Amino acid sequence: MASRTTKPTPAREATPASRQIDERIRSVRGWRGETLARMRALILDADPAVVEEVKWAGTPVWSHDGIICTGETYSKVVKLTFARGASVPDPSGLFNSSLEGSTRRAIDIREGETVDARAFKALVKAAVARNASPAKKAKAAPRAAKPVKAVKLLSGGNPQIAKGDGDAPVQAYIAAMPEWKRDIGERLDALIVRKVPGVRKAVKWNSPFYGDGAKGWFLSLHVFTRFVRITFFRGTSLRPVPPGPSKVAEVRYLDIHEGEFDEARIGRWVKQAAARPGWVP
Repeated sequence: MASRTTKPTPAREATPASRQIDERIRSVRGWRGETLARMRALILDADPAVVEEVKWAGTPVWSHDGIICTGETYSKVVKLTFARGASVPDPSGLFNSSLEGSTRRAIDIREGETVDARAFKALVKAAVARNASPAKKAKAAPRAAKPVKAVKLLSGGNPQIAKGDGDAPVQAYIAAMPEWKRDIGERLDALIVRKVPGVRKAVKWNSPFYGDGAKGWFLSLHVFTRFVRITFFRGTSLRPVPPGPSKVAEVRYLDIHEGEFDEARIGRWVKQAAARPGWVP
């Protein structure tokens, strides 16, 4: 697929907060960038309605009816500070810093440490609930919950998700993937976030896309009846070349069947693909 020439971005054009956070993660690099990217993904997964902001000299901030937490990187730790952490239930004991104060609590993550994903997402949800004002809760109480519209599955069981940028539509797609395919979607998404800190996400043509704002898209995902297909847009430049041929010269496929997921091999391809110029539709 040939790239097309795009107009240059003005040097002083306003950058959305999410893009600024992407740039912040890319600039940090190493284990700290990977850690911040992973925790950001968990926050967005826990609360799709979260608002991303940048404050205080470039600090990432996640809010919903008030600040949930901030993400800061230091030489030896990545620190997630919860604005009202002292009043947020923490049954798993994730808070390990700023324990003396009456308002804030923090989680310090050091190199090689991994925070339990399920416990952390529960903590984020509890912080969102703490931010909700009593007036809003009282107003919302009499309303009956709106029924959740089921996601339509297209040919082969591929979820029909409206196109959109960001992690939220990608997570909606993965959540709608049927049966064993959902596990592959979750594992692949987590792997890409670890390998490519600050990766850009979107859903286009009922498929999650992963890429870089400047380079274009390097990978997409699609559900078929018997397998989940990864499309590497510059696949012929990868080593070894992914096994699935395509009618498009540079594209290669990897079809993952039930019970298959070679994380090490896929991870190497993801890192290679992300380092190359991507596809610009």
